[in-house]
Amino acid sequence: MANRPIVFLMYHELELSGRPLVQSEPGYVRYIVSHDRFRSQMEWLRQKGWVGLNVSESLDYPEQTAVAITFDDGCETDLIAAAPILVEAGFHATFYVTAGFLGQRGYLSHAQLKELSSLQEIGCHSMTHPYLNDLSDEQQRVEIQGARAKLEDIIGRSVEHFSCPGGRYDERTLAIAREAGYRSVATSQTIRNEPSTDRFQLGRVAIMRNTEDSLFADICSGKGLWKIRAAESARNIARKTIGNVLYDRVRRRLLHK
Repeated sequence: MANRPIVFLMYHELELSGRPLVQSEPGYVRYIVSHDRFRSQMEWLRQKGWVGLNVSESLDYPEQTAVAITFDDGCETDLIAAAPILVEAGFHATFYVTAGFLGQRGYLSHAQLKELSSLQEIGCHSMTHPYLNDLSDEQQRVEIQGARAKLEDIIGRSVEHFSCPGGRYDERTLAIAREAGYRSVATSQTIRNEPSTDRFQLGRVAIMRNTEDSLFADICSGKGLWKIRAAESARNIARKTIGNVLYDRVRRRLLHK
């Protein structure tokens, strides 16, 4: 049997009852999945015979039916909520950590990051979570290379995969990531990845607060991704036309209405 394409799922902080989120801004909250919903999604995958893989495993494109599970930012719920569910299901995942957020309220401490690294794969999500394509070459190196060095110093092992904050990047980003020694770069392109996909432009599909069970099943199977991609293309055109800062300002106004 030929190797299968794999959808990379993108999660962020998980919501726990009675626990405040690290941000309350609507643009952030819409990416937050509840603890119970995440458990339900992982249980659905397990019952259907799917396998949850980390990025390193996914890049081998195994024959079994699988998804890659990824988390961005490095929130404390990565360890206290997501990791136990994944371990219980027998799944692996990659946690892309923002190195400069470590120790802040709601984010992993250094000790928690080390504990998480003993359970799951750690990737890098930059130093301070900026839009990389707005930065100078030297600033990008700090965000990509410097952050990797900091994470590796804490966990004592290699960090081989990088994800772009906000899905924003340019050709300099990819070149610097290669220079830094990463094996892959994940973006926010809504595509299935397959052996021919550029490992430095891997697609991922965000699982949102309002992602219903039927849509989740379709996403994992790669069905209907063109619909999400069409909306994404319109947003990308808007960003390129008016720039990241103005685009985000307009988006915040619309989300607050």
